[in-house]
Amino acid sequence: MDPRALALHLTVPLLLAGISASLLAAGAVLGGWWLRGALVWLTALVWLGDALLPRGAARTVPAPSRLARATPVAVALMHLALLPLLALGLAGLTGLSGAERAALFAAGALFAGQVGVAAGHELIHHSGRAARALGMVVFASILFGHHATAHGAVHHVHVATARDPNTARRGESLWAFLPRAWAGSFAAGYRVGRARHMAAGRGWAHHPYVAQVTVSALVLALGAALAGAAGAAALAAIGLAAQAQLLITDYVQHYGLRRATGPDGRPEPGGPAHSWNARHRLSGALLLSGPLHSDHHTRPGLDWSALGLPAGAPLLPASLPAMGAAALVPPLWRWLMHPRLDRWDATRATDSARADTERTSR
Repeated sequence: MDPRALALHLTVPLLLAGISASLLAAGAVLGGWWLRGALVWLTALVWLGDALLPRGAARTVPAPSRLARATPVAVALMHLALLPLLALGLAGLTGLSGAERAALFAAGALFAGQVGVAAGHELIHHSGRAARALGMVVFASILFGHHATAHGAVHHVHVATARDPNTARRGESLWAFLPRAWAGSFAAGYRVGRARHMAAGRGWAHHPYVAQVTVSALVLALGAALAGAAGAAALAAIGLAAQAQLLITDYVQHYGLRRATGPDGRPEPGGPAHSWNARHRLSGALLLSGPLHSDHHTRPGLDWSALGLPAGAPLLPASLPAMGAAALVPPLWRWLMHPRLDRWDATRATDSARADTERTSR
């Protein structure tokens, strides 16, 4: 990659997150145009940028730089630093009107559920223990700490099979998926954590859920200390909205895709064919290359800056945020996705038959 293009690729996500966090912080205190700017920036301007900018392409990036590794850490710290301001603003202690508080909630939830979650996701895949702990804190701050356990140990292992609660079935509406995925991932993550601490001969205090719930309780206590019950309720509401966005992303990125079952009854290895992707530049940068999801599932230890689009990986018809909005309306979602899913399944069946023919002809 050209050095100037590489520098741009590495710095733009941090810049976009910084603009978002700055507008939100100013909006929480000052309201007015700062809040309007935060909300417009996180919605209309990102969608407009995705529509106008040329689509990204597969890339080859050198070994992760310090900047690439520091970016999710910085974004995670932005997310955590915003929580006290959100509690104060939403509780009405900074003088915001009712309409301004509604705008602050919408913008704050979008930042937490899109930008903060993207940083947390990157960090829980990091090889460093401190980075993984920070990622867990991000998820626990939205009262979803179990995701730090279940995501790698359940979702990445069983993706695109019936054993993964976070893979949506064809025809399953988002509204049916949300409670199933939340409860299923919580239960599966609990079983994984219990098996691990029992295998290590440790007591219940070492179950990862203990630390995760403790962090969530501390976040709510912070909200209460700053702004009473209203502050705690504000952070809980932000957390629930962020959780929903995370699960919507899971719904979109794996909808209807299934790993074929081999003669031995086991699913084929997970690969590029089992995640939907989007190549939109602006939302891709803001989400730390999260929409390039096939490459992430194929090489989960790969740094965000090196993710690309594998040849032949399935593509969404619009950007990831746009498809998340479409998923809220099941008839619209099915109209957009089922023809594409039919074509993808037909292509996969043809490729499989061709491979079988080649094997038998040898």
